[in-house]
Amino acid sequence: MTVIAYIRKSTDKQSFEHQEFEIKEYAKKNNLKIDRWIEESISSRKELKKRKLGELLEELQEGDCLICSEISRIGRSLLEVMGILQTCLSKNCLVITIKENYHLGNDLQSQVLAFAFGLSSQIERDLISQRTKSALDAKKAIGVKLGRPFCAASKKLKLSKNTKRIRDLLDKKVPKAQIARIMGVQKITLRRFIKRMGWSD
Repeated sequence: MTVIAYIRKSTDKQSFEHQEFEIKEYAKKNNLKIDRWIEESISSRKELKKRKLGELLEELQEGDCLICSEISRIGRSLLEVMGILQTCLSKNCLVITIKENYHLGNDLQSQVLAFAFGLSSQIERDLISQRTKSALDAKKAIGVKLGRPFCAASKKLKLSKNTKRIRDLLDKKVPKAQIARIMGVQKITLRRFIKRMGWSD
């Protein structure tokens, strides 16, 4: 069995020292020898595959032990933590978190806890989905148009910066095909712009 200690900090103001101290104290009390230390200074928002932890998960062998000061060190969300724990358990590895006093391995207690985590994450996703749907329904009820807002001043619209010029050309009865050529766009693009602006086509 290889005992691997994982330490992560996300900002320069944080320190590895406190996490290292907690792990060493735990190992001393429980007669554990730390075979390998993994340290990284990176936000947990980074993709797992871009973190040292991602590489470590691929290298874990059956019977290995991963130990960290607290569960938040390994993942940013309940869903991600669950995925990491599932990877470890599927390889028959032990995961120890000191703060929460979790000892997760291939046993019934760990499976029950993993189920509880999974259920919690599903509830979390459902609640977020329901809140989003409710917010959208409320906006629809008061007549708010959903989707990307249209604004003549929007820099994303190719013709928006020429709104005044296009309006002047239309008022002068310049043919739309000619206006489209002047603007360097297709005629259908100009027609859509005019329609969105609410001008008579």
